[in-house]
Amino acid sequence: MIPDVLVTAYLARIGASRPAAADLAALAELTERHVLTVPFENLDYHLGQEIHLDERIVDKIVHQGRGGGCYEVNPAFGMLLEALGYQVDILAARVHRPGGLGAPLGHLVLRVTVDEAAYLVDVGFRRNARRPLLLGAGEVQYDPQGAYHFGAERQGEHDLFLDGAPLYRVDVRARELGEFRPSLWWFRTCPDSPFLQDVFCSLPTVEGRVTLKGNVLTRRVHGELLQEELADDNAVFDAYHKYFGLALDRLPDEPVRPEGSPGVAVE
Repeated sequence: MIPDVLVTAYLARIGASRPAAADLAALAELTERHVLTVPFENLDYHLGQEIHLDERIVDKIVHQGRGGGCYEVNPAFGMLLEALGYQVDILAARVHRPGGLGAPLGHLVLRVTVDEAAYLVDVGFRRNARRPLLLGAGEVQYDPQGAYHFGAERQGEHDLFLDGAPLYRVDVRARELGEFRPSLWWFRTCPDSPFLQDVFCSLPTVEGRVTLKGNVLTRRVHGELLQEELADDNAVFDAYHKYFGLALDRLPDEPVRPEGSPGVAVE
């Protein structure tokens, strides 16, 4: 469990108050603050940095002011929640992609149990809900990001839908973080890995979303899509700082995307 001094720093990082109790209202506030402040990004994949599956991911978020992919930000958030008294399990999910379902451990999410009810919490996906979702509930659950619902359970799995479109299939069996190491190795090394196709950094906002892909800045503001090609490296550095609070020593290397690869959809 992470030490209390780090808990305090983590809460400050996401602009959240320390909850008086580990209840659903506090979980909703913590989740939304995390989603709105910690970006979904893959910069270290293109900066030659290691991706860690241990408490070092908390340091990356808290002290380096960074974000990350699902294997980083969800476990880190889970460590914070456990330190605050929540019961947390790691779950695996298979992402629905244009060519079909992805690998069994291709996505990592959290199950947080509050008053014997299980909630799906995901702060590391391109279209994740801002607030906890009652896991397995068939009725529509409305969120600022859209209308979510779960499909019927099939052999311990539930499909999650957003506005009627499938996002991913959740396996309700609890996992250990180390089980995701082979999948992380694939994401880090395989030319087909979606995390190697583009350099991206994306963050939902109260008004919509802001995304930086390479040197293309895309902002969605109250439904209006604004796109700008940044003129030079200085403008890219400035955009990382202005929109995501990131102070980088150097820019990530631009990848060479294989022909026909769709990359990662983050807008």
